[in-house]
Amino acid sequence: MAKTSGQRAKLLRIYQLLLERTDEEHPISTQDLIDQLGREGIGAERKSIYTDMVLLQDLGVDVQQSKGKGWFIGARDFELAELKLLVDAVQSSRFISHKKSEALIRKLGGLTSWAQARQLRRQVYVDRRVKTDNEGVYYAIDKLHAAIAACRAVTFQYFDYNVHKEKVFRREGKRYTVSPYGLIWADENYYLVGREEGKEGLRHYRVDKMTALTVTSLPRQKSGLPGKFDLAEYGRRHFHMFSGRQAQVRLRCPNDNDMVNVMLDRFGQEVMLIPDGEEHFALTVEAVVSPQFYGWLFGLDARVELTAPDWAVKEYREMLRKALQTEEKQG
Repeated sequence: MAKTSGQRAKLLRIYQLLLERTDEEHPISTQDLIDQLGREGIGAERKSIYTDMVLLQDLGVDVQQSKGKGWFIGARDFELAELKLLVDAVQSSRFISHKKSEALIRKLGGLTSWAQARQLRRQVYVDRRVKTDNEGVYYAIDKLHAAIAACRAVTFQYFDYNVHKEKVFRREGKRYTVSPYGLIWADENYYLVGREEGKEGLRHYRVDKMTALTVTSLPRQKSGLPGKFDLAEYGRRHFHMFSGRQAQVRLRCPNDNDMVNVMLDRFGQEVMLIPDGEEHFALTVEAVVSPQFYGWLFGLDARVELTAPDWAVKEYREMLRKALQTEEKQG
């Protein structure tokens, strides 16, 4: 790099080095800055470094000096604790794939020093949350937001999974045409709330089960939409979440696509579906064992059998027995 052009870039390069390499626990000395700039063909003297730091401070950069150790960036747009919260949000978002999660976390790491960015990366290695395998979800959400803002209809194909974890398109792949009204993040998934062409009333669609999404030039339909439509109230009526004690449970299910989808939706694509006779399959999963879990199990209309652990089987049977006794007393 020519000396004159190097001098023009000196202030910017010092700023970049401070952002990339420093924080309160990792300052950089004046000599290390001079040496690094020299390796890049940018001449610098100790006195000029002090002048540059004052100029950066005048420009609003929180450059601080640790006595006897060197220079570092103090306040940043995001504190490390805030970045960790964002990383957790990305990691816990089921609709963001593992690949996209890692890409986003790398970008979040660029908002702090290299040393602190390594702390963010360590959170990725220990994470084992269920994630979608649909890489298009991230971009589909952006398209849906654009369609809602522009009041345009969208079209897409909608699919489920069979027992072999293969995509099976509904309506033999025929495209849905939907007027979008809003997006809801619930039960660890994104849902589109909209009105399908030719149908009455509002419905919701899992975004990670959409493919070939297109924003059309067709205007969004207004007929059939409540006069004071409240997206938050719609979400409260149609979605719920619960939590509780975790344990390894074994379930036995009838071998049909509907039940496969129920299990994959709840426990993720990585769950092992093991044949159990000609008409059933079994799976062992980490699940929330609680009254709410038993309620979910009961809601499957006795099609799913809880077979392990023994204490959970006994607990479930006891709950059903008490419910039956209560029903008989009330009857």
